[in-house]
Amino acid sequence: MSTPAPQTEPVTPAPLSGWRRWKHAYDSRPLVRWAFDLGLLFLIFVSVGVWQTRAHVRGGPIPAVTLKALDGQTVSLESLKGKPTLLAFWAPWCTVCETESRNLGWARSLVGDRANVISVATSWEQPSQVTAYTQRNGVDYPVLLDDSGLADSLHISSFPTVYFVDAQGHIKGSVVGYTTTFGLVLRTLF
Repeated sequence: MSTPAPQTEPVTPAPLSGWRRWKHAYDSRPLVRWAFDLGLLFLIFVSVGVWQTRAHVRGGPIPAVTLKALDGQTVSLESLKGKPTLLAFWAPWCTVCETESRNLGWARSLVGDRANVISVATSWEQPSQVTAYTQRNGVDYPVLLDDSGLADSLHISSFPTVYFVDAQGHIKGSVVGYTTTFGLVLRTLF
């Protein structure tokens, strides 16, 4: 005769703790996976932006310089006080600047009279290079020529670089690289 098998209680797995709990949630729940991945991507994006602008001037006043416009007039940066200002620095040879150029035009039309949208051409040898760039890209916003070293005084080393200045003339922040129209408008006005 055979003896009956002993009855065993069903084994319940030990609760997951620490890292295993998070790994299980990540592996088994798509929403958790998406939230984690998007959060990580956002963190990387912000970290790169902070690193790129680490040497930029912040908080202080924009330098009180006067720059010549393409049309021959002069513009003092002090005269821009009273409205938030977007100062976009670019170079005629910069292909990313060309891609962002349309966004500057759209940002200018969206902010209207609430803010100044000004571009500053730098790293050029002849003004004709700047003129060719503006014609090639259908530039419809003011273009100033940086022959005073403004970009150097703001520690700009790559293009495009955009500085955001408040209505009192103090630098709020900066960004390097391609920026969307929404990003330009948002950072200019708020």
